[in-house]
Amino acid sequence: MTTSVQQAYLNACLAELEALKPGNVHIFADGHGMQVQDFIQSAEVSAPALCDDQVFGVRSLGQRILDALQATYDKVGCNTNLGILLLAAPVVHALSTYPQLPLKNGLQHVLQQTTIADAACVYKGIRLVNPAGMGQREEHDVSQAPQIDLLEAMRLASAHDMVARQYVDGYETIFSQALPLYRELIARWERPAWALSVVYLYWLATFPDSHIVRKYGVKTAAAVQQVAQTHYQALLALENPKHYLPQLLAWDQALKQQKLNPGTSADLTVITALCASLTG
Repeated sequence: MTTSVQQAYLNACLAELEALKPGNVHIFADGHGMQVQDFIQSAEVSAPALCDDQVFGVRSLGQRILDALQATYDKVGCNTNLGILLLAAPVVHALSTYPQLPLKNGLQHVLQQTTIADAACVYKGIRLVNPAGMGQREEHDVSQAPQIDLLEAMRLASAHDMVARQYVDGYETIFSQALPLYRELIARWERPAWALSVVYLYWLATFPDSHIVRKYGVKTAAAVQQVAQTHYQALLALENPKHYLPQLLAWDQALKQQKLNPGTSADLTVITALCASLTG
């Protein structure tokens, strides 16, 4: 099981890089001082740290996240995959801990059983990679020793952070919306990279991107979201998505010139691909 889950995680990370995701890093264009190779290396070193219980031993959810963040940071020295790992770890942990249950049910158990120790590991990992735009809270800040479990910490952040909201909602939007969309487009186009481009636009068009909100505010995120809705609908309407390549590349360049990176939408795209692979 460990090997297949590890391969599924690695495949999902690499598949997301092959999708044209305006404003984010992908094989068509680097951006924001980062290159595709940084993300490939991050996926390669974080995969065993996240998934390989034979080498790393049976671990808590929080320790999985911290191990994978440490391995990534040791390799690339910057934050390439915090959101991905926060989202992927409960999925991996559910499959390891509750292999007999459907993934969605196993996830519910994992998320309901998080501990203060899990929160401590995650806080330590966040301090290590030091993501941009985090800000500070008077209570329950990541610079402090946690007094609440990881799920409660995510609940406090969920109003303005889509990664945290997945913990609180049990990944409901992924299972009910993003996964069916991805599978429908795979069947229709038989082009996984383009299907993931649409999944990315779905997340960006449906929810203000948390990374943009943190760095530039709600108004800027809402403006990007509005443009994403236009591109999402236009791409969905095409029989051949490749015809829309010039428009997406132009928007990609414009977002990067404004230093706008919809990183959370990209993270959610990876997890959509991962869950699709693991649920058949």
